[in-house]
Amino acid sequence: MADQSAAAARKFSDPITLSEPIQRGDEQIAAIALRKPRTGELRGLSIQDLMNARVSAVLDVLPRIATPPITQAEADALDPADAAACAGAVIDFFLTPADRQRVEAVLKS
Repeated sequence: MADQSAAAARKFSDPITLSEPIQRGDEQIAAIALRKPRTGELRGLSIQDLMNARVSAVLDVLPRIATPPITQAEADALDPADAAACAGAVIDFFLTPADRQRVEAVLKS
């Protein structure tokens, strides 16, 4: 039961504060959160490429799962550090509860 509640809590990433905010007209997007993709949103992508943080796969999925929504051009223009942070959040969505526990144990040591 604890694993199910942990999975439910992983439907959104923690907010990712962008080192270079997205400028959209007069609006500035300083942070985004990512929603766990549904299977259809992965169409045309390789889960293996996402798990390996392949830049093109991560950039392709971001407009599909970012909150607030961002365009493909905005995803393509992200600072590399921001893209890396997004890639880490995407990878986290694919971890099993056992994998997540192992990662957290390593981080604590």
